[in-house]
Amino acid sequence: MLSLILAAALLSDPTSTPVTLPAEPAPLHGTLLTPDGPTRAVAVILPGSGPTDRDGNSPLGIRAATYRLLAEGLAGQGVATVRIDKRGIGESAGAGGREEDLRFSHLAADARDWAAEAAARTGRPCAWLIGHSEGALVALAAVEDESDAVCGLVLLSGAGRRARVVLEEQLGPQLPEPLRTQAFHALAELEAGRTVADTPPALAALLRPSVQPYLISWLALDPAALMAAWEGPVMVGSGTTDIQTPPVEAEALAAARPGVHLVLWDGVNHVLKTAPADRAGNAATYADPTMPLAPGVVEAIAGFILEPR
Repeated sequence: MLSLILAAALLSDPTSTPVTLPAEPAPLHGTLLTPDGPTRAVAVILPGSGPTDRDGNSPLGIRAATYRLLAEGLAGQGVATVRIDKRGIGESAGAGGREEDLRFSHLAADARDWAAEAAARTGRPCAWLIGHSEGALVALAAVEDESDAVCGLVLLSGAGRRARVVLEEQLGPQLPEPLRTQAFHALAELEAGRTVADTPPALAALLRPSVQPYLISWLALDPAALMAAWEGPVMVGSGTTDIQTPPVEAEALAAARPGVHLVLWDGVNHVLKTAPADRAGNAATYADPTMPLAPGVVEAIAGFILEPR
């Protein structure tokens, strides 16, 4: 027993280092977590939509710490990670600029730059992009312009169909008429590249004029087409109790081209934790940072990244 205690005392935790990436109008910030032992690979964790920070938390009530837990788990497998505050969020708030000037392409370019920075800091030839939720689409858009800095993609809880289709399915049951018709019309116009005037105040959170240029740049993207055009290694992962982006999205994404490694975790939800299908029990996991990621999630991701090629 004493020898086990001494051995445990000699082990050190992964090393956490703040990292800064030059950008305009202000630098971007993140955290590099390197393993105690040799670094076998490095990945950049790209956050989901809204004000989601580098740890996977949000002032909208999400405290699951999914990205921090993922980074810690991967470090235990020899995979270093950089998890980031995207433009306008957390320490990267100054890089957000004016809302009307932001485009999806800015996030994709940032992902490529972070991949190059992560590889340089760890001495690896390239870095993986691990995109979660909207971050999965960011990762796909990032490799639309070829980059030697990106080894491959791990797409978690992401959409496999165009954003307009997904939004209409999500909003339809929640909106009464005439708001439903107005919202669907606005989304169709934005997808076609046209801004929409006089949107109802009730839809301002989604369709305010200042965010419409970003929505146009986002709605133009087809994740399946981006997947089909990318020739590098890809893993798509989803949980069967994900009530935000259900497994049908992962299946659509994986079907876009041959050779995609699809993993469906039974009883796992959007924040990659074991959860029931009922909404209340599922949502409870979003607010519990002490709850670990579901068994098998880290192992599947690390195994794919470290697979000999």
